[in-house]
Amino acid sequence: MTPATSTEPFVPPHIPVLLDEVVAALAPQQGDVIIDATFGAGGYTRALLDAGATVHAFDRDPDAIASGAKWPETKEEPPRLVLHPRRFSEMVAAMAEAGVSRVDGVTMDIGVSSMQLDQADRGFAFSSDGPLDMRMSQDGESAADFLNTAEESTIADVLYQYGEERQSRRVARAIVAARPLSTTGDLARVVRKALGYRADAQSKRAPKDPATRSFQAVRIHVNAELEELREGLTAAEHLLGDGGRLAVVSFHSLEDRIVKRYLKDASSTGGGSRYLPEVERAPAIYTKISKAIKASDNEVNDNPRARSAVLRHAIRTDAKARVAA
Repeated sequence: MTPATSTEPFVPPHIPVLLDEVVAALAPQQGDVIIDATFGAGGYTRALLDAGATVHAFDRDPDAIASGAKWPETKEEPPRLVLHPRRFSEMVAAMAEAGVSRVDGVTMDIGVSSMQLDQADRGFAFSSDGPLDMRMSQDGESAADFLNTAEESTIADVLYQYGEERQSRRVARAIVAARPLSTTGDLARVVRKALGYRADAQSKRAPKDPATRSFQAVRIHVNAELEELREGLTAAEHLLGDGGRLAVVSFHSLEDRIVKRYLKDASSTGGGSRYLPEVERAPAIYTKISKAIKASDNEVNDNPRARSAVLRHAIRTDAKARVAA
């Protein structure tokens, strides 16, 4: 079938990172069914559609889904772009509802999108003042709700675990003392003051605003991002058929560590010791595990967000998924 075309060229509002590398890892073919687990502005999805694939795109952000609903591929019969306004950890159930039991590829671009970061009213960044929100789905507990009600020890744990903030107790104590916080500027000022940081005195020893770590930590907590990643990897394990391809882009060490350990464990065949009786080896779930792939200097120059991006990809075997979906 000839794909529907739009009278207006598609111009993504933000540049997808490692696009060529992700597409090469997925190797899309005409008729393939591929899941874009993090639709966002649709950069990966556009490239996959252009290669002739059918894409099931997930995003919990209603703004992203509303934007995708305008694409002509959603109107084809059958549609080559199917939008799922839900978490990608729910892929197995969503695809079953769509009548699809196996897919040829799954890609994930983990974390907050550039669109969300650039919208002050979403409260993800402190570059411009906005409400202290940070919710990808735009519902549930906001960052302000959490910071204004949680115990000091809970806030400290979040800052330490998800932001790797070494002075998490000091920052948490300052946050509680300054409550209520209502804007991103409020939080940034409290963190900077607690850590003795002055932007006008920035030096080579402290090139990064320390509020960055706290914003990352609170965002990850509010959106349960690491739990979502773990569940999404398990869901992909269930949906990918023999020879199916998984490609995951992460942006910080916490995410990349989860992906790396998952793929290492999923590619292991178990075994035992040569000094013990032979035991049945568990079949590997994935093969051809890639090393970490990073953006080229040229891409980083064009898109600074790509600087911290890491891609890891692998190919699914025919082994049975290890845990129930």
